[in-house]
Amino acid sequence: MDSERTKKKKEVEVRKTEEEKLLREVTVNIRLKRVDIQEGIIVEALLDSSATGLVMSSEFTRKQGFKLKKIEKPIYVRNIDGSFNKEGPIEHTVEVNIYYQGHRERTEIDVIGGQKWSVILEMLWLVHHNPEIDWKTGEVKITRCLKEYGKQWRPK
Repeated sequence: MDSERTKKKKEVEVRKTEEEKLLREVTVNIRLKRVDIQEGIIVEALLDSSATGLVMSSEFTRKQGFKLKKIEKPIYVRNIDGSFNKEGPIEHTVEVNIYYQGHRERTEIDVIGGQKWSVILEMLWLVHHNPEIDWKTGEVKITRCLKEYGKQWRPK
């Protein structure tokens, strides 16, 4: 009886492990170019369909020396659990060129504290660029993006 339970428990653990492999965070290595000095860096960006804005961590922004642009009115951000971001509201943006697989765009990214990821590309970015994502391998291809979005894109 115990061996039967042990066997079923192991089968469940194996199934969970296989499912967890599929429930992955999908990231892309993008090149960001500062517009003020045209200096570029490679950064791993998270594709996040639940995010409602393009964001860059304030820590990453500071380390890389991005030029901050103050916004008129702070944007108070809620975390996924509904609580306000403990690091405070968004008060700055940075203007950058983003390069990925021959795709180039100029945009502004909101700067926010307390982020695990240096850059997060949000749902509207995903909708506008419509990348092909292989969820098993995590491979992301930009093949269906309209030319107009490759020039300058900023969610409204």
